[in-house]
Amino acid sequence: MASVLISGAGPIGLTMANELARFGIAVRVVDKMAERTDKSKALVLWSRTLELLNHAGYVEPFLKAGMPAHGAQLSDGKHVVARVSMDRIDSIYNYALMIAQSETERVLEECLAKRGVKVERTVSMESFTQKGAGIEAILRKADGSSETVQADWLIGCDGAHSTTRHGLGFAFEGSTQDSDWYLADIHISGLEPADHLHIFWHRDGILAFFPITPGRWRVIADLGPATGSGHHPDPTLEEIQAMVAHRGGPDLKLSDPIWLAAFRINERKVKEYSRGHIFLAGDAAHIHSPAGGQGMNTGMQDVFNLAWKLNLVITGAAKPSLLDSYSIERSAVGEMVLRNAGRLTEAAIMRNPALQALRNTFVKFAMGFPQVAHVLVDTMSETNIAYPQSPLSVAGGHQAHSTKPGHRWPEPLAADTGKSRFVALGPADAVADLAAKFPKLVEVVPSKRADPRDLILVRPDGYVGFAGAASDRAGAEAYLRSLAA
Repeated sequence: MASVLISGAGPIGLTMANELARFGIAVRVVDKMAERTDKSKALVLWSRTLELLNHAGYVEPFLKAGMPAHGAQLSDGKHVVARVSMDRIDSIYNYALMIAQSETERVLEECLAKRGVKVERTVSMESFTQKGAGIEAILRKADGSSETVQADWLIGCDGAHSTTRHGLGFAFEGSTQDSDWYLADIHISGLEPADHLHIFWHRDGILAFFPITPGRWRVIADLGPATGSGHHPDPTLEEIQAMVAHRGGPDLKLSDPIWLAAFRINERKVKEYSRGHIFLAGDAAHIHSPAGGQGMNTGMQDVFNLAWKLNLVITGAAKPSLLDSYSIERSAVGEMVLRNAGRLTEAAIMRNPALQALRNTFVKFAMGFPQVAHVLVDTMSETNIAYPQSPLSVAGGHQAHSTKPGHRWPEPLAADTGKSRFVALGPADAVADLAAKFPKLVEVVPSKRADPRDLILVRPDGYVGFAGAASDRAGAEAYLRSLAA
């Protein structure tokens, strides 16, 4: 039985563990912390992540624990500059699910426990070496004792200071922004509508409010250029209240703070996400501005991308070369998220009054066009993520009518059986033939949006692998043969 060691039990490591356990793969999860986080931290699950959780069969506990946010309102402190509705998102989850990271981790850990896997806490991976076709790792326990373990695969989900990344010697390239920020998890009255994100582009800096639960909000504000290299003191309730009154208005009343902190933004990324039987995911591979709330979602989607590939390789259904696509695909996404988050941050913190006025005028004008608003929410929700340059994205000899290879299939398909198969869509005889020839790789699932003129292979993570005309059976068969072990 193949085994996987996961270093780190935050949202990324817990998601990876759930996916592997769902596929029946032996997994061990270690984390140096005695308990999961009690902080709100990452606050949102976007539409694409919810779709993947739905396909995996365990989205419901997240929906019960979270609160849908249906829009965002942007103001200059006096006038509304723009309103954005999440209803434009082309997904059954056309909203942002606001949920504190502490709750996300709770749900994931409870799901994992139901699969018979318990997180090993106060256990850290101290070092590792690659041994043949696997790895050997030294685990350090709270009492100072150590354990040497062997595993076939290692997944580093161990955060920005990743031991796995350091052990691989991968450079974490990027920078720390030369500005300080305040963060508050706090109760607020007077902020309406309560199911919207509220962003104030004040002349003195950005002030943003994100709903967590009824009456409880995340507040983020920039303080301008940093005045020193040391950590800025954490704010007091009085300081946050004064800033909110100045930038947002005197009617907003703050009380009962849960978490007050100061921070700086880091923007860093590795070039490669894997080497041999070792993979990086989440903050171990990429960290960036919190603008847009993309960080945790990008990390969770890293492991949704990796898990099905690892399962097919471990079970002998696919060639090991399938795993090469993980770094290619997710590194490109990481670069895009890093770039978009950086641009949002730069736009939000500009101090020049003339540039601020120009920015506000442009945004107000642009958001008047439905197409622009649609692009914005598709980017935020991560439903526009695609892999057009992936080696797994192949077009048939004649172009498909309904979609392009590498793009997200827009229809929720039946929950995955736990086998991570490609879904064949097209003429009944053609898809049945493919499923018969490649039973370890293909299954047939009913679809309402499949065009009978096309032959489509949808990957286990919901992206189109092969897309061609219905007559291109040979192309689809060649695609699967290139993957099959």
